[in-house]
Amino acid sequence: MKRKSLFALSAVVVVAAAALVPVLWSGGDNLHNGAAMAATPAEQTELIKKGEYLARAGDCIACHTVRGGKEFAGGLPMATPFGTMYTPNITPDDQYGIGKWTSDDFYRAMHTGRSKDGSLLYPGFPFTSYTKVSRADSDAIYAFLRSVPPVNVPSRPHELKFPFNNRNLLIGWRTLFFREGEYKPDPTKSVEWNRGAYLIEGLGHCGMCHTSINAMGGPVNSAAFAGGLIPLQNWYAPSLTSNKEAGLGDWDIKDISSLLKNGVSERGAVFGPMAEVVHNSLQYLSDDDIHAMATYLKTIPQKKEAPEQLQLETSTAFGSELKQQGAKIYADHCAKCHQDNGLGMPPNYPPLANNQSIQMPSAVNPIRMVLNGGYPPSTDGNPHPYGMPPFAQALSNQEVAAVVTYVRQSWGNNGAAVSPQQVSDLRSAPLD
Repeated sequence: MKRKSLFALSAVVVVAAAALVPVLWSGGDNLHNGAAMAATPAEQTELIKKGEYLARAGDCIACHTVRGGKEFAGGLPMATPFGTMYTPNITPDDQYGIGKWTSDDFYRAMHTGRSKDGSLLYPGFPFTSYTKVSRADSDAIYAFLRSVPPVNVPSRPHELKFPFNNRNLLIGWRTLFFREGEYKPDPTKSVEWNRGAYLIEGLGHCGMCHTSINAMGGPVNSAAFAGGLIPLQNWYAPSLTSNKEAGLGDWDIKDISSLLKNGVSERGAVFGPMAEVVHNSLQYLSDDDIHAMATYLKTIPQKKEAPEQLQLETSTAFGSELKQQGAKIYADHCAKCHQDNGLGMPPNYPPLANNQSIQMPSAVNPIRMVLNGGYPPSTDGNPHPYGMPPFAQALSNQEVAAVVTYVRQSWGNNGAAVSPQQVSDLRSAPLD
């Protein structure tokens, strides 16, 4: 997901919207207090079942499984400005996986970000979030991974440029940006709120995408959940702290819960990387856990102003011309589903009027949707999602800019006009 720096290794670090890179370590410290193997077969079965659920919550399968490949066998490429990283095999294979790992080894990886041999892990594996996971939950995930079929396939080595292939450079990054420590419940909050915080900040590692990264590849903690561009994926993770973006302070809990669980709600739908998160992870969580996450998200402090974003701007005159041109394009191509008044037919066709994701300072996501189309995820709650067709072949850069400008400035929306150059840049960019 992210980018560059002096400890540049750190940048390499965060390259994918939710990325789990290597997972593991060893070494002698005082963390030998787990019990990953239950006493009886029945207890072990329950532990594995719990671990499978928690692995879903952590979305482990998304990064450790190549499309069409064996589950958890790794090999997913993550392109970065510093080379390509590949996720490791975490099946219980003795030769190439974690077959010889102990529960202590696994917990050290989760908690400290070190592999079995003691080497430092790149923060593409979100140990900065996973450090908050309890020992009991780590042991359960370990038990589950030990139960999956072993795959005798070697992990592909990273292809990183010098000096980014020197893991020791991560020592400085960790000093600045990493603090070990399990989640500590806030005694002033409810049990439900704390459960939501534990899932969002820990296993869910939501801050990996929704918190911007500084020049050294570290999270800007002063702007936690304030959103940021996922550059190599060319999607914008909206701010959760601003009602001008995806701030949820004025959402009903039921709408937040529906968005997380089903991928659609009366307020909007998820697309892009977030659709994958819902498909691979969130739809499998219990209603209680989804409700807890929604409860926590709704209480994230809201700021009056949205974060500043670099945005190609047009002149006022040209913006007006684009909006006028966009009105006809919208009538011809969009109104049938989203209605003349922009209210759509939710949840199948999301409303565009008063939709924060449409009028955010960054217009990356609506431009991408017009160019490439897309579908919300298929979930139990929405098994046959309605999608949007791509218009990249039918519309020119200026026409895309025009219709996006029209949508961002109609029905009370207050988004800025979109530059055809920005459309051109995204048209030529890779899709993921």
